[in-house]
Amino acid sequence: MFEKIVSFIKSLYPAENPVPLHAPRFTGNEKKYLIDCIDTTYVSYVGQYVGRFEDEIRKYTGAKHAVAVSSGTAALHVALLLTEVKPGDEVITQPLTFVATANAISYCSAQPVFVDIERATLGLDPDKLNDFLINNGILKSDGKCYNKTTGRKIAACVPMHTFGHPVRIDQIIEICQRYHIPIVEDAAEALGSFYKGQHSGTFGDIGILSFNGNKPVTTGGGGMIITNDKALAIKAKHLTTTAKQPHPWEFVHDMIGYNDRMPNINAAVGCAQMECFAGVLENKRTTAQMYKQFFQEINMPFITEPDHARSNYWLNAIALKDRPERDLFLVYATERGIQTRPVWTLMSNLPMYRHCQCTSLETAQWLEDRLVNVPSSVRI
Repeated sequence: MFEKIVSFIKSLYPAENPVPLHAPRFTGNEKKYLIDCIDTTYVSYVGQYVGRFEDEIRKYTGAKHAVAVSSGTAALHVALLLTEVKPGDEVITQPLTFVATANAISYCSAQPVFVDIERATLGLDPDKLNDFLINNGILKSDGKCYNKTTGRKIAACVPMHTFGHPVRIDQIIEICQRYHIPIVEDAAEALGSFYKGQHSGTFGDIGILSFNGNKPVTTGGGGMIITNDKALAIKAKHLTTTAKQPHPWEFVHDMIGYNDRMPNINAAVGCAQMECFAGVLENKRTTAQMYKQFFQEINMPFITEPDHARSNYWLNAIALKDRPERDLFLVYATERGIQTRPVWTLMSNLPMYRHCQCTSLETAQWLEDRLVNVPSSVRI
């Protein structure tokens, strides 16, 4: 069976040896726009491409406001600050996620709380979130939700759209609204993914995107804060430009800020990438359908988009029988020039987060033991 899988993957990417997991593609105006940046000398965050890229993302996602930053992690950190996560607070999130999700919470000196996920979406399970809050959440006179077990304020909830597959975000929001818990959507992997016709990252109070080198749209490194709240957007831009007040020459900073703005040179690449994005999504969708058909024929589970969702299929994934079979496949594929990778180690299994409160994580552990990402680059 492993031989069939490797042969099929090589047939999808015949010109690549080894076959990468997700390589960036530069087939548009990237070089042209980069040369323009260099010729004009506007290579830092003061330049036309930053604003243009923000407009492109705003229009594409339907968000009213977009603020470009240096990474998806920076975007998530600032988004949590904007929702007033304070030291000592707690933030509910999922255990199966990239470490940046939990790290951004820690940057605020807050504590993650891990609630289990569901197999259908690979993301935060609304039913288990509801059970957790029924058993642990209490609204106090200040209008905030507190954890009855720890006494800490539950300051936010961060669901993550895993591999671009949208969570049941409407149900998560409905639950959190009952407990007055703000939602920060980690849509780092979900540019081009829609749930019930609405773009991921635009449901909650604030959302974030990533444009890392392995994303469908890359700026080399970069992220975006998206929101419909004008005040939050203004504060996001202020915080990420070292909280400097506008002045012709004086350096006046009115709060602790961050040097997190996206440089013009990165935004230029992003603008070129967005011009080709529709074709990228169609290419990736076709690849996912080919994978789906193939894995059905060999009776192996392939992760497809959830109900009511249209996924960008950022990274395609399969589920092996168990962890030993998973590990055997990873070795077999690697030795034959196919880059694959297991899903992330659960956050609750990492040494810096083992002490954090969590629900029973049966589903997350089941997936950690079995999921493997297979090559998902745009085919050329």
